[in-house]
Amino acid sequence: MRKYNLPIFIPHLGCPHDCAFCNQRKITGKDSDITPAQAENMIREYLETTENDSKIEAAFFGGSFTGMSRAVQEEFLKAADKFKDRLAGIRISTRPDYISEEILDLLEKYEVTEIELGAQSSDDEVLKINRRGHTFSDTVRAAKLIKSRGIGLGLQMMLGMAGSDEEKDLKTVRDIIALKPDSTRIYPTLVLKGTALEKMNYKPYSLEKAVDVAAKAIELFEENHVTILRIGLHESEDLKDGSVVSGPYHPAFGELARSRVWRNKVEKMILGGGFDGEIECLPSEVSKIIGHKKANKIYFKEKYNIDIKPVMKGESDGTKQN
Repeated sequence: MRKYNLPIFIPHLGCPHDCAFCNQRKITGKDSDITPAQAENMIREYLETTENDSKIEAAFFGGSFTGMSRAVQEEFLKAADKFKDRLAGIRISTRPDYISEEILDLLEKYEVTEIELGAQSSDDEVLKINRRGHTFSDTVRAAKLIKSRGIGLGLQMMLGMAGSDEEKDLKTVRDIIALKPDSTRIYPTLVLKGTALEKMNYKPYSLEKAVDVAAKAIELFEENHVTILRIGLHESEDLKDGSVVSGPYHPAFGELARSRVWRNKVEKMILGGGFDGEIECLPSEVSKIIGHKKANKIYFKEKYNIDIKPVMKGESDGTKQN
């Protein structure tokens, strides 16, 4: 049974830091902080519209959940706990330096199922340039504490941060894998209005570069059995209104990155010789193989004069997809 997240965005609640890249209100599309009572109503209304056998997690995202006062954290947790008979669990996101044994005691009390940490990079200099206020050793410490409690661990990362490059980004991927998280999220760094990054001498990745590095990250994570929950920012009206000053923003960034993974795979097949264009795959993989707006199909036709033809596993050649 598929598990669904009910995202409850609490932008900047609990977070006194202003990271160089951060404008949570633009990223989440929320202009005001939510209250525990509003969170309770959101959960109730959502559950009323879903089947009883659906597996749904209440997910507190956007801010640094464990940076709030213990009393406020508990109010939000109580709001979700009222529906524990229907919810599959509670998920939160927070900073690596906002995890302690005391905090984990509280989260265990309310049976929090997964904690996502904004690791962003494993390079301390990159973290410093981007005003994160913590080091990678904080991420390592927090990850070990979380895993010691048997709570699921998610580690989020960002591509192309100020001071970073492809080599540092892929090292971050490998360092995250070494911590054995259950899941990850991959975000490209964007320059948003009203952020410190807008005023810095910073050149973001091009869309092409970000997609290429994201594809390499995807392959590494999947080879090591780390579930990728998200690639790219959630599309919101605020990200469409000109708030993105520069950077590799695309509403289908995740699709572009996963299509690039397939482009890389198919290109290896071609260079290995004996490839006739047929690719056995699952139905869900067809659009990724062909590419966003048929980009992969066009690429292989123009570069190698090969027509790629996805073929459903277990089906005859007569059902090839073009």
